[in-house]
Amino acid sequence: MSTHTWSPTSWRNFPAQQQPSWPDEAALDAALKVLASYPPLVFAGEARALKAQLAEVAAGRAFLLQAGDCAESFHDFVADRIRDKLKVILQMAVVLTYGAGVPVVKVGRIAGQYGKPRSSDQEVVDGVSLPSFRGHNVNSEVFTAEGRRPDPDRMVTGYHQSSATLNLLRAFTKGGFADLNRVQAWNQQFVASSAEGKRYEELATGIERALRFMKACGMDTAAEAQLHQVDFYTSHEALLLGYEEALTRQDSLTGDYYDCSAHMVWIGERTRQLDGAHIEFLRGVHNPIGVKLGPTATGEEALGLCEALNPEREPGRLTFISRMGATKVRSCLPPLLAAVRDAGHPIVWACDPMHGNTFTASSGRKTRDFDDVMDEVAGFFDAHTAEGTWPGGVHVELTGDDVTECLGGSEKILDHHLDTRYETICDPRLNARQGLDLAFRVSERLSS
Repeated sequence: MSTHTWSPTSWRNFPAQQQPSWPDEAALDAALKVLASYPPLVFAGEARALKAQLAEVAAGRAFLLQAGDCAESFHDFVADRIRDKLKVILQMAVVLTYGAGVPVVKVGRIAGQYGKPRSSDQEVVDGVSLPSFRGHNVNSEVFTAEGRRPDPDRMVTGYHQSSATLNLLRAFTKGGFADLNRVQAWNQQFVASSAEGKRYEELATGIERALRFMKACGMDTAAEAQLHQVDFYTSHEALLLGYEEALTRQDSLTGDYYDCSAHMVWIGERTRQLDGAHIEFLRGVHNPIGVKLGPTATGEEALGLCEALNPEREPGRLTFISRMGATKVRSCLPPLLAAVRDAGHPIVWACDPMHGNTFTASSGRKTRDFDDVMDEVAGFFDAHTAEGTWPGGVHVELTGDDVTECLGGSEKILDHHLDTRYETICDPRLNARQGLDLAFRVSERLSS
């Protein structure tokens, strides 16, 4: 556990991985000062509410659904696309709640997921080497010298787009769109014709019948806010530490610091060094925090992260997101579960079945196979069953659009289909049908 004094700037004394090579320090400082002058995107009380809900997950009384884009795009800043992404997340949450019988905590990878870590600083195409694409908060996916030049003003654009996205999400989730009486309306046309969509229609019909039954029995369903609105939270990887610092505020009620760029932020597999700047920064903010753990993680490292990020063992504070790969999860995850369980840390365990199962198809497209995704989810549940711990959630990359980026699923997307609608600017995402299929399978496992 760190003993030195923390401040929002103390991370600057530690090695910081995955930071862009900003070409103009004066421009960077100017952009960060602008961000520091702006209002917070989220509020401390909202982050505390999420932490309380995640404490229920840690106790085995709720389930976490965290989902959204791999990397949000400035180009997709369209109300319909935001709505459709929310639709599929609400559908998945209803399926999980109805099938598993536990509350579902809904967290989007949205309204701030504009930065991406990369395995190499440079990308080479046809013999030309340029800086790698690091998300729209840094540079462009367009492979030109100008496009790949890191521009700190993009972080200001990202703030404004996050703000508008949050505004729309709040309107949807609190203004009637998320009303359970509209559960049929969440099923998009291209999903409704699929096997998953038809199964969802049957479930939605059952919910509507139950609501009519409750009303006929004299229950005032109109007065039950839980039936007409939902709590929906935002999250992203806290990668660009200057951006996160600029949006950190001291809560006027508690005096604690919160990273007000999102309700929940996480540390990636590439930046979770115990002596690194990301751990240093996030140990001092009071948001719920996530950490990605790959197959090389050890029980000792997991316990070190617990002590660094949650020394007071506050339930709901820390989520470990395993990303092992389908072939490794059954052997690599159990030792971590056992170490954390035996040490008595109140951790939320979630499964990211996407990142460990990425490969390049024969077409040259980066993709994931839905069968591998589901096998890792099954392995995650198997590991928890063996260790007597609670499989607390799933963390998936998906979109509400009818894309063809991940192989398989009931529609049997094949290699030669990938080019049909391959639209991601970074990693391949599940489409709405595949996301709904995943939710049904997870709900079956939870209820078994």
